[in-house]
Amino acid sequence: MPGPDYRYFTTDALTGEVLAHDLPLSGVEFGPELNGAGSMRGLLAPRYARLAPTQAEAGTVLLWAERDQRLLWGGLIWRAKPEDDRLPLEAAGFGSYPGSRHDLHGNLGGRGPYPGTDPCTVIRDVWAYLQEQPDGDLGVSVDLPPGGCPARLGDAEHPYTTKEWEAPPLSNVIRDATALDGGPEWTETVGWDGERPDRRITVAWPRLGTRREDLHFANGVNIVQPVPITSSGDDYAQVILALGAGEGSAKVRTVDAVRNNRLRLEHVLDRPSITDPTILAQLARAERARRQQTAQVDEITVVDHPAAPIGSWAVGDDVQVSVHDQWTSFDGWCRVTGYTIRPAEGDQPETATLRLTRAYTTGV
Repeated sequence: MPGPDYRYFTTDALTGEVLAHDLPLSGVEFGPELNGAGSMRGLLAPRYARLAPTQAEAGTVLLWAERDQRLLWGGLIWRAKPEDDRLPLEAAGFGSYPGSRHDLHGNLGGRGPYPGTDPCTVIRDVWAYLQEQPDGDLGVSVDLPPGGCPARLGDAEHPYTTKEWEAPPLSNVIRDATALDGGPEWTETVGWDGERPDRRITVAWPRLGTRREDLHFANGVNIVQPVPITSSGDDYAQVILALGAGEGSAKVRTVDAVRNNRLRLEHVLDRPSITDPTILAQLARAERARRQQTAQVDEITVVDHPAAPIGSWAVGDDVQVSVHDQWTSFDGWCRVTGYTIRPAEGDQPETATLRLTRAYTTGV
């Protein structure tokens, strides 16, 4: 049975004109990540090197990856430097672009200052500001969570500002918005909108992704490489003291705890921007559930399989992982923080490497 058909093509970042309809790449790997720009790498053979100056120029050309006519990845080519008899291309997702743009007008062109503002709004403002400047429109849309985020950037006394004489990188503003306690998460997504590649920054709160009951990864089924499992008590806790907004006896606080025939271990979850006791209790419960997982799987490499077809998961999803070997048995939920797809080449099958962390929660 033939494998999936991959196609790589390039477009002009400003006009959208297709420059190379089928760029001949080998050694390809690509994928997105959580709260960061994904990446793509590939090799252009020397006989095609003449294509690079016009069809794969760094800093102004978009590179795309399509699998069986489904658009999976897109981003900017940042580097194309010959190495011996090959030309490696290195690209990064659209989330990398704010790192090369600066606030030249202050407060994102007058959208700020931000005296206690939803950080999701600030992320949207960054993209609106950078794309309204001449020759700066990448055609990226920003999707925000319907209810916003309860965390706040700045306050009435100390509003969050960016100063034109400092010209901070716009990636720093996005980083500040996502670094807040209880702040939002983001990733990149692409797809076809008719004949146009659609490109989006998806911002979510309280989380990206969802619990995927329909997917399962297991060694002997679709996991194809040995999986190291880490067991550590440093991060374990079955008692969570969550602290929210306020001072002294007025501080919002809650305790989420269980007894499970283990030595009591505690953790303090500090979320000073949270004023709602119900939200704080939800965060405490989620943190307790996450910290009760003693074993951790950091990475798995899988093949295409009906149990979890390649491309069926998304960044942020919780997925079921089962690993049984001579060292341990692990059956649990893990969260996808990024993944890298490697198309089949020669004798090597198509694979995907998923980067994992403890599951986000067990009930939300």
